[in-house]
Amino acid sequence: MYQRFYGLRELPFELTTNPKFLFLTPRHREALSNLQYGVCSAKPLTVMLGEAGTGKTTLLRTVLESEQCRHVRWVSLNNPVLTPEDFVRTLAARFELSAEAAESKAAFLDELERVLRERRSRGEVTVLVVDEAQSLSKDLLEEIRLLANIETSEEKLLLVILAGQPEFAERLNDPGLRQLKQRVALRCEIAPFELPETGAYIASRVKTAGGESARLFTREAVMAIHDYSRGIPRTINVICDNALLSGFALGRQPVGRQIVMDVIRDFDLRREDADGRQTAEGADADVLLESSAGSPDSADGEASSDAPAHAAARPKRFAFFGARS
Repeated sequence: MYQRFYGLRELPFELTTNPKFLFLTPRHREALSNLQYGVCSAKPLTVMLGEAGTGKTTLLRTVLESEQCRHVRWVSLNNPVLTPEDFVRTLAARFELSAEAAESKAAFLDELERVLRERRSRGEVTVLVVDEAQSLSKDLLEEIRLLANIETSEEKLLLVILAGQPEFAERLNDPGLRQLKQRVALRCEIAPFELPETGAYIASRVKTAGGESARLFTREAVMAIHDYSRGIPRTINVICDNALLSGFALGRQPVGRQIVMDVIRDFDLRREDADGRQTAEGADADVLLESSAGSPDSADGEASSDAPAHAAARPKRFAFFGARS
């Protein structure tokens, strides 16, 4: 919608997982290398940790669709909140097993092992990827551990990658899951972006979409985006996309801090102070907006009025569907 206004070929901040927009910090690159090593060297169980929205799914897709993993067949389970019976039915469908396997755990295990052996004889590696692993019940974690035990005398037949939020690490410390934890061969963790990484991430996505980041966001806007997204890529995308939409409705280029703060207020986003406590934008919005009035950011022509007056005057982000006022 706003591509032509900003000189873009496509939308740069979509929430879909698209490896074309992959951006790697040193920590993301290390996690990617660990995942590739785990798959290529047939490690039975790999754990990847990261806050929601930090890019775990993107990294997994990048690995499994890479040239190094062209011999890999993978099955993904994105919603692990299942009963044991539904877990068997879901995996039977994903592994393309028979209807009998879907209704009987014994038949499921027999048929799965046969299929895995046939694939391995053809040089194929099978990987089960379970996302949102922190939501798995203890019973399902035990089922997954047993699946990871399917093997020949020389190698594992089913590799398992468990991707979850940081609290999954605490779950693995449960004494009842010690057997599962002992089988973790690789463990990697990705973290939110630092401020320079947020700027580089925004610039990278804009460039991939055919634009120039300096024409889209001011320096102060990027700083606000980082503060209130807390460096989480998914939240960065939400803020940037809505800020560009607002800028388009206002005819504003580049987008400055004021527009970003409007978006932050609309989404009720919060930032962390030096002690790690979350602070609501509404509590200090006026101070932040007034402090930016005399900064270089004001050169983009944004008003420096207080938040309520600005909120009443600004057009809605969807104003371009009708006549602009």
